[in-house]
Amino acid sequence: MCAALTRVLAPRKLYGEVVDGLASAARDFKAGHPLDTATTLGALITSRQFDRVSELVNAGIAEGAQLAAGGGRPSGIDKGWFFAPTVLFNVDNGMRVAREEIFGPVVVVIPYEDEPEAISIANDSPFGLHGAVFSEDEDRAIGVAERIRTGTCAINGFGVLVSAPFGGVKSSGWGREGGPESILEYTEVKTLIANGNRSGRRES
Repeated sequence: MCAALTRVLAPRKLYGEVVDGLASAARDFKAGHPLDTATTLGALITSRQFDRVSELVNAGIAEGAQLAAGGGRPSGIDKGWFFAPTVLFNVDNGMRVAREEIFGPVVVVIPYEDEPEAISIANDSPFGLHGAVFSEDEDRAIGVAERIRTGTCAINGFGVLVSAPFGGVKSSGWGREGGPESILEYTEVKTLIANGNRSGRRES
């Protein structure tokens, strides 16, 4: 989905643990028919999108990233445009796979040394729709989230509230949907200036 968390920034001292955890979770997905209750992973929408995801993953590997899980079709499935949940590590934020929208089950794990570097990497993106910050210290997490340039940001989880404004910054769109702010998209502000700007009135 458009708000998927495709870049994971992990502190270098916990980097291996985070990569292993994500890879284990990725391997637990079961690809299959959407009406099968055991299925937890559906197919990509077209062969074109399958090729694009494959190309981006291969480009990442060519640039030096390594596979921790996935990387192609799930084992035992040769029909349909299924792509196994993929975890790439040893990723640099300058790689294509870290900078382009993938729209596939791919996550890249990028290491950082300290909080300022993490914020710098998070903001070094042409996109800014959704993000998340995970920390045992919720107040600290909120402080970091406030410094990340995204339209929405979750704390210790993932989710989008339909009752709250949703939209991005930078190349992730214009305006908001959801919440009272979405109504403003249908209004036009008109300013009337009277008596030499001594009084004013606004209309929507």
